[in-house]
Amino acid sequence: MKFPKTYTLKEISEIIDADFVGNEDFPVFGMNEIHVVEEGDIVFVDHPKYYDKALLSNATIVLINKVVDCPEGKALLVSDDPFRDFNKLTHHFKPFESASSSISDSAQIGEGTVIQPNVFIGNHVKIGENCIVHSNVSIYDGCIIGDNVTIHAGTVLGADAFYYKNRPEGFDKLISGGNVVIENNVDIGASCTIDRGVTGSTTIKEGSKLDNQIQVGHDTVIGKKCLIASHVGIAGCVIIEDEVTLWGQVGVISGVTIGKKAVILAQSGISKSLKGGKTYFGSPAEEAREKLKQIASIKRIPEILKKLKKI
Repeated sequence: MKFPKTYTLKEISEIIDADFVGNEDFPVFGMNEIHVVEEGDIVFVDHPKYYDKALLSNATIVLINKVVDCPEGKALLVSDDPFRDFNKLTHHFKPFESASSSISDSAQIGEGTVIQPNVFIGNHVKIGENCIVHSNVSIYDGCIIGDNVTIHAGTVLGADAFYYKNRPEGFDKLISGGNVVIENNVDIGASCTIDRGVTGSTTIKEGSKLDNQIQVGHDTVIGKKCLIASHVGIAGCVIIEDEVTLWGQVGVISGVTIGKKAVILAQSGISKSLKGGKTYFGSPAEEAREKLKQIASIKRIPEILKKLKKI
């Protein structure tokens, strides 16, 4: 998330009532999660296990719960609760806007686009030309949709990320301030749910096709010309490169990358990054031929045991 203007370290510290380490005029351009941070961004960290990862990331401002040695060219915002204060910043820069109509006055809808009855289009949504949005679709604030996109009935674009901190009193939600970006020539089936990014964008790139009842988690990027079948569940922060095929009921854990032109056969579970250009099967998924050989060998165990008993 980029701020509408450049702020100083002191100005940001005043918004969240935190101390800072660094020049008070140190420039702050935005805020992001660790996997998408850029120079000038704030990243938060609240556990010593992840201090180094945050301090050595591309972020130049670290919202942290302890004063530590700060790498050259970076600054600290010191808070007793960085998670809470990251939420404060999201509230400040991306406050919730209630809707006053089913299609917001601030929405932009391109020429030739058809909006069917009972569609909700939120604030500041942009929809390109020659799209079809079928009934009962909900498109939350800030989503961006390209040209020649079809979205079937009951799909939801831009719901909150499934991201919580476990506190003694219960789960504390990390507020979502990102959006969903759908590029040109994408088809999205019925009853799909594509969550917005926490601070960035969940993106489906040009020419990809999604079947019905698919879940896509926050900040995930689906590449060009991907084919995803029904009942696939993709967690947050996943990178799916171009021309990947995921068949039915595939599950993908967060934070992994699936390489270009990989094919994942039905009912497979992805627990680690996979190289492109290969076919995978099973849970955990492995190269399909090797996995099928393993299954064939397991089936032979009773026969082998019988032979051993006769010896």
